[in-house]
Amino acid sequence: MNTAKISGSPVRGLTAATIGFFFGSAAISLFGPSATKLNEVMDLSPSMMGLLVAIPTLSGSLLRIPFGASVDENGGRKSFLLLMILSVIGLAGLSILLGTHYPSNMQGTYWLILVFGCLSGCGVATFSVGAGQSSYWFPKNKQGFALGIFGGLGTLGAGVFAIVLPLLLHSVGFVSAYYIWTAFMIAGTILYFIISCNAYHFQFRKQGYSEEASKAMAIEAGQELFPAGNMKQSLLLSARIPETWILVIAYFVTFGGFMALTAWLPTYWQKAHGLSVTQAGLFTSVYACLAALLRIPGGNLADKIGGLKVSLFAISLLGTVAAVMAFSSNLAVSGLCTLIIAVAFGLNNAAIMKLVPVYVSKSVGGASGWVGGLGAFGGFVIPPVLGKVVDTMGTTGYYRGFLIFSLFSVIVMLILYFGLVVRNKNK
Repeated sequence: MNTAKISGSPVRGLTAATIGFFFGSAAISLFGPSATKLNEVMDLSPSMMGLLVAIPTLSGSLLRIPFGASVDENGGRKSFLLLMILSVIGLAGLSILLGTHYPSNMQGTYWLILVFGCLSGCGVATFSVGAGQSSYWFPKNKQGFALGIFGGLGTLGAGVFAIVLPLLLHSVGFVSAYYIWTAFMIAGTILYFIISCNAYHFQFRKQGYSEEASKAMAIEAGQELFPAGNMKQSLLLSARIPETWILVIAYFVTFGGFMALTAWLPTYWQKAHGLSVTQAGLFTSVYACLAALLRIPGGNLADKIGGLKVSLFAISLLGTVAAVMAFSSNLAVSGLCTLIIAVAFGLNNAAIMKLVPVYVSKSVGGASGWVGGLGAFGGFVIPPVLGKVVDTMGTTGYYRGFLIFSLFSVIVMLILYFGLVVRNKNK
């Protein structure tokens, strides 16, 4: 132990992961607002527009699976940096493309925009890497706290950027905003590079110590969780554990739901309640910030009373309030319901990430990849479903669409109860 060199601390590791994810999630924030501008000069079909908006979220969600598992193999720092660099390349490519072709020479650039958008979305995949990193830094009884801080402050960007981006676009213009955002991402990548470090076990392994010696020294340094294998083994091991898929389903509804409503609510407030674009953006920003910040006390609460209890409460709250909102045309009632839904999302998202190292302790990275990746995929799946309800029912569909969350809540409650509560009683 005396000859080994270690750097960092749990606080430093958590800080780096949180900052990195905050910047990583910012990479695609400009993509949604820019879609309208691109449509004005490219005459895109609805399906092409839909793919354009969704492609960064899609790549960012699916890449969470292998990159989350890679934490069990390399500790996460290398994977995190790679994702951020790819995101910078995507934003830089879009900046140069727009700077040289927008607005008069955009025809034929659609597929190139998709490629750069896919690369930009890599920053979103840093979530599962950061979640695995943070888990390995902290003991089991502080997992909720650590992952609440990581998820809460990291996801806060969605709300902050909802306010910042319209102001940026208005003040500097469409093309210049992309150059500024690229510089912002480069700064974030450099900052993560400077302050990040892997948990002790991975540092000892890199210095040439055996697996057994690295684990023994890491235990002495305070580390409690350890990987059971490499990336492939981590994915396979976590996939064989039923609890992984139960957590995926629960996270799909609330984190996927959080992402879905962040994209859907501006349209909902404008079409269903007649708010202006600015008002709708402000309402959505408050919702997004609240859902993000509630992950912090949600994580602390999960440490104290158990993540499963917090999750069951949050899911039941979501189902009840979504049913109220589905039949409310009153702005004040709908606004209050939206805030309560944000509370439910924040609490459950924190609780589920707390439960990952509890139920899948030997492959936290792999499980974080499955849960974070497929859970985030809900943000890609749910908005078209809400749109289909509107297509079928007209304006009334903006209200009734929230019944989808009530239905999902009932399903998740049953799965959590029989899959975790009853199943573990019988073990």
